[in-house]
Amino acid sequence: MDKKYLFSPGPTMLPAEVLLKMAEPIMHHREPEFEKIFAEIREGLKYLFQTKNEVLIFTSSGTGVMEGAVSNLLSRGDKALVIRGGKFGERWGEICKAYGIEFIPIDVDWGKAVDPKQIQKALDSNPSIRAVYTQASETSTGAKHPIREIAEIVNKYEETVMVVDAITGIGVFNLPMDEWGIDVLISGSQKALMLPPGLAFVALSDKAWKFVERSNLPKFYFDFKKELKSAQKNQNSFTPAISLFVGLRESLRLIRKEGLEAVFQRHEKLAEATRASVKALGLGLYAPDSPSNAVTAVKVPEGIPGGKLKNLFFEKFGITVAGGQDQAKGKIIRIAHLGYYERLDMVMVISALEMLLKEMGYPFELGTGVKAAEEVLMR
Repeated sequence: MDKKYLFSPGPTMLPAEVLLKMAEPIMHHREPEFEKIFAEIREGLKYLFQTKNEVLIFTSSGTGVMEGAVSNLLSRGDKALVIRGGKFGERWGEICKAYGIEFIPIDVDWGKAVDPKQIQKALDSNPSIRAVYTQASETSTGAKHPIREIAEIVNKYEETVMVVDAITGIGVFNLPMDEWGIDVLISGSQKALMLPPGLAFVALSDKAWKFVERSNLPKFYFDFKKELKSAQKNQNSFTPAISLFVGLRESLRLIRKEGLEAVFQRHEKLAEATRASVKALGLGLYAPDSPSNAVTAVKVPEGIPGGKLKNLFFEKFGITVAGGQDQAKGKIIRIAHLGYYERLDMVMVISALEMLLKEMGYPFELGTGVKAAEEVLMR
């Protein structure tokens, strides 16, 4: 029997309730039946994003609304500040470049979090900066940035907005948009929302909507003003991924039933157990000082090829974990614990890691990592 498990940081595993809803017969997106679903989704997303404002939904990957957060907020001649601490931080700079936006990078060592003082210094030195682009959780390294502290800094600048890629942050740890004064918050369906890839979400503060009003960069599909008008009518501007919307309603119901605080605590516990097991095995964390509760990046022991270890997870156990990207390729594996995961899921994946390391000649006592994880999970 072949059984498969996803422990990659997107796509992630899906609840049966969501899968069954998406298997129902398709409906038409311009009929009252769909509009009723859309209305419930709108309220569920506000709860998840912790905002009073509309959360826009696009049929795309998360990168689509990342692009929209450049083309809808900025104008020709504007400057941006980009936090580059991994593959997805670099993507902000690539999008700015595509739209002719000059950006000032803050390059952070992979596996590290940005120092908010660097942002303060950059904004003081460059008053023409109109947007600060960062990740909440840098998926490629497993590091978490200090979003609350960054927001406190950016909030002091009336002509600057803070844009947060929270694709592996929303639904994982607390990011209260309105309370912290985050101007733009982005997420995607295939992470903690427990859906297949294909939907992207973006919420904007009142301050950010003023930037949208004056933006003169080209836009068509990812037009936030147009999408806001459609959303207020419980519609999309273009044909949506209807089955994903049906699944989204169900996943938002599951999140609300569990409660946001309980969701955050569950992710914290799973991440803590994973990190404890990794340390017990004598392995290093790629982001030891500021680890994200979405994914744990594990340093591969010296002499063991990371690519081979990653592949063996699937070949031996049907488990998909992620490898490293760019400068981290072959050096780490990434084990996800965001979304539809519970305590025994982590025990299973740690057990698989132990068996593979033992087969590959890494010296340790079997059960060491599992024991450490269980001790955390039993508290």
